[in-house]
Amino acid sequence: MKIYLLGICCLLVLSGLTKAEDEAVEIDGTVEEDLGKSTIGSKTDDETVEREEEAIKLDGLNVSQMKAMREAAEKHEYQAEVNRMMKLIINSLYRNKEIFLRELISNASDALDKIRFMSLTDPNVLSATSDLKVMIKPDKENHALHIIDTGIGMTRQDLVKNLGTIAKSGTSEFLAKMEEGETMSTDLIGQFGVGFYSSFLVADTVVVTSKHNDDEQYIWESDAGSFTVSKDPRGDTLGRGTQISLFMKEEAYDFLEEHTIKDLVVKYSQFINFPIHLWTSKTEKVEEPIEEDEKAEAKEGETDDDVKVEDEDDEKPKVRMVDKTVYDWEVMNDNKPIWLRAPKDVEQEDYNAFYKSFSKDTDEPLAHVHFSAEGEVTFRSILYVPKTAPYDLYQDYGKATDNIKMYVKRVFITDDFEEMMPKYLSFIKGVVDSDDLPLNVSRETLQQNKLLRVIKKKLVRKALDMLKKMSDEDYEKFYKEFGTNVKLGVMEDHSNRNRLAKLLRWQSSNSDEGLTSLTSYMERMKEKQDHIYFMTGTSRAECEKSPFVEKLLKKGYEVLYLVDPIDEYTVQNLPEFEGKKFQNAAKENLNLNESDKAKETMEVLGREFDTLLNGLKDKILSSGIEKAVLSTRLVGSPCALVASQYGHSGNMERIMKSQAYAKAGGADVSVQKKILELNPFHPLVKELNTLYKADPESESAKDLANSLYDTALLRSGYSLRDTTAFSDRMDKLLRRSFNVDADAQVEIPPELDEEEEAKAEDESAEESAEEDVAADEEAAPAEDAPAEEPAAESSEAPKDEL
Repeated sequence: MKIYLLGICCLLVLSGLTKAEDEAVEIDGTVEEDLGKSTIGSKTDDETVEREEEAIKLDGLNVSQMKAMREAAEKHEYQAEVNRMMKLIINSLYRNKEIFLRELISNASDALDKIRFMSLTDPNVLSATSDLKVMIKPDKENHALHIIDTGIGMTRQDLVKNLGTIAKSGTSEFLAKMEEGETMSTDLIGQFGVGFYSSFLVADTVVVTSKHNDDEQYIWESDAGSFTVSKDPRGDTLGRGTQISLFMKEEAYDFLEEHTIKDLVVKYSQFINFPIHLWTSKTEKVEEPIEEDEKAEAKEGETDDDVKVEDEDDEKPKVRMVDKTVYDWEVMNDNKPIWLRAPKDVEQEDYNAFYKSFSKDTDEPLAHVHFSAEGEVTFRSILYVPKTAPYDLYQDYGKATDNIKMYVKRVFITDDFEEMMPKYLSFIKGVVDSDDLPLNVSRETLQQNKLLRVIKKKLVRKALDMLKKMSDEDYEKFYKEFGTNVKLGVMEDHSNRNRLAKLLRWQSSNSDEGLTSLTSYMERMKEKQDHIYFMTGTSRAECEKSPFVEKLLKKGYEVLYLVDPIDEYTVQNLPEFEGKKFQNAAKENLNLNESDKAKETMEVLGREFDTLLNGLKDKILSSGIEKAVLSTRLVGSPCALVASQYGHSGNMERIMKSQAYAKAGGADVSVQKKILELNPFHPLVKELNTLYKADPESESAKDLANSLYDTALLRSGYSLRDTTAFSDRMDKLLRRSFNVDADAQVEIPPELDEEEEAKAEDESAEESAEEDVAADEEAAPAEDAPAEEPAAESSEAPKDEL
């Protein structure tokens, strides 16, 4: 009985599971089970209906309603107003009107590539003409520009399908067919099918005449609103290929000028595989026969420098040289993309000529690197180092440059980069050509893509390797021009900091001339030397005479002299080099590996000078120093002011105060207390210790201590805080040194007394004159008083008047 009941329960459970599966919700082909309700234990149809009512809903519709609605729905295709769509494509897709010529030349190049690929398997396709080229012919009289190619051409169906369908790319279709035949070209450029419509940026009407081997010659014509296709009544005039005729807008007449076309071809399409010919004009001297009346005038004695005199028998007609305009085809793209060749096959002269052609630099480059990269992205590149830096290199530091030209399949895309090369390498010039880069539809800009970051990383590495491999002579020239960029790189590019550190060069106590590298410094380091010592200042002489390097030089340690304002910032971003840390000689914790005997001596002296050191810190110099200690780094100087390990050295404080954005008086530079180090072996320090021990309130001790502090400020590179107090102390010390009475006053020279007397007399005279003027004003008659009657005139005139 128990076994029977157990079987019935099992059947009920299995039945519930089956029903749960049947009740699964299906939306857009995706099956989702109702997990909110347990299906185990379902026993009645009422529960199933209940669960259906609680099925997942979308916008208030349950599953059954959604299904019914979709079954009854009407299906429509998106509609587009062609005229408005064309305006959007033409006016919004491209930023620059000049792009049209690049697009049409690229299309012509694709057409030439297609016929070339087909000729590999069927040479007969070139029967009409085997001369593969692009021709550009401006017609100023009719305001038309013709672009002609001898490529594959288009049939009537191609004209309707490719040019009459927006975003229909014949190149993409051709590539698909080639892939099916397991033959594919990576040189074809067009992929979006909209480049042709850039013609309407500059033209009101576009006429396309095309001849394909499999069809007759047809003409396609459009004004961007509609188009017509008709059979060419002239018959076969092209042989094979396509002619695009642009009837230019008035504002685009400049594109009919030869120099404008040349500039655009050189800028965008000079590295196209096929020759680009331009119909150009030039003036030449030619011979022209002289008319009979002109001959008679010549015989009468009139001469002309341009007349070519023949033999006297006049058997040959006389001629003259005149200017004549001659038209001919001129090749625009003689420069070949040398980056496609193997480096071993390119001569140095070729590299130099190519550099001058694209950089417009008259000097030859200092160095170059030619390489190809494979992996995530494949590209070829040539990078150059200019010989001289531009005058505004640091004025415009950080702004986008046009030094790196980006090509995709040898078609120029852009040189307007923000992040292709880091700021500190913005002076590097070169080209990058890739087949893998993603472009936007207009092909004017690169889409932000991780491949760009990969390219940038490889370009930086190759550029740094190029600098590293330069000869000593060339690198010296480079560092003179671009050394600051290397230092900026250490500060900005932490991922390449070690590579950049090897490129740094500084003056050194090891040599009087030239610069030394950190690698060379490491090779000359003393045994057990743990730090790379350096001193900062405005000049080498200042660094050499600094009190901070006295002991270092005496013990034979090499010291780097950092004399550029940026140097100390650079070292702050370079905490170590090959395991050795940098140590500023002007900061505390300078470890000179003193012997045990020297350490014992300093301990004894410390107890002897303890009172003075505490008095300087707590009383005499409490506002200016953090503490006073005995120094192990000083040899000939009495004292020096040392910055804390993370404080500002004298050189750094001076730089910060002199910056253009610093507040007046250096108020934005935090005032940090310094450490006063005293040389216990110097006689002035010994005298100060004696005076202070004898009388801590002695004026002589205070004056000497303050004077030593002021001179330490100056010798340590800091500025005086109170120049007036410093002058007064110096005056007192000088009087005392030369036995001049401290109360003696300055005597006034006699000539100054005479000047004072004269000045007093002048002031007295001015006062008397003012009193006389006041008296005259009082004696004068009032304005209302009647004037005195004039005396009667004499009847006789004076003799003088007669």
